[in-house]
Amino acid sequence: MFNRTTLLILIVALATAAGLVAAEFAFRPKTSAGPVLQTVRLLDTPRTLPPFTLQQSDRTQLQPGELRGHWTLVFIGFTFCPDVCPTALAELAQAQKRWETLPDTTRPRVLFVSVDPERDTLDRLGEYAHGFHKDTLAATADIPTLENFTRSLSLVFAKVPLGDGAPADQYTVDHSASVVVLDPQGRMAGVIQPPLKPRAIAEDLIALTAAAPSKAGG
Repeated sequence: MFNRTTLLILIVALATAAGLVAAEFAFRPKTSAGPVLQTVRLLDTPRTLPPFTLQQSDRTQLQPGELRGHWTLVFIGFTFCPDVCPTALAELAQAQKRWETLPDTTRPRVLFVSVDPERDTLDRLGEYAHGFHKDTLAATADIPTLENFTRSLSLVFAKVPLGDGAPADQYTVDHSASVVVLDPQGRMAGVIQPPLKPRAIAEDLIALTAAAPSKAGG
């Protein structure tokens, strides 16, 4: 049951999380080590993620070990999203097309995580994500698991009703619009803030992939 006070708390939480993410990256000192990046902002020290298990659209489990070996871009959203999600996934798909020629063993990946498991069935989620790019990974989980997973990435989401009298199944989901960057060890290594720039994203991920392991967060 949502009321005005609850919504205000959610709005404050979203704003606070955005501020924390900005503060975490805004004052990172420049360094000559590693590739010169245009839009990816790296953490000084990659953050190890706590254990998690997500359900992928192909009905296999996604666990931290599955993310090893590739730079991965994580974006949260939902298939009923009217604007932010389709725009972001379309822009990420443009970046994906630029690195398609990289070897499959090291090619960067995009992971779309639905934070609306109530409506986003695995079939719907997979069809939606693959409509933007065939290589996009799509996953979801129950709400407690999603809350823990997104919190570990400094992301937030909140279910918001459409208004008084609206049916219970008619709602939206407010969520972070940032893209989290995971390194080949599956750790949170950086963030990309909107607006997304496909060419810059692609060039940054290609550069990170080509960098020596010691300069790529490992």
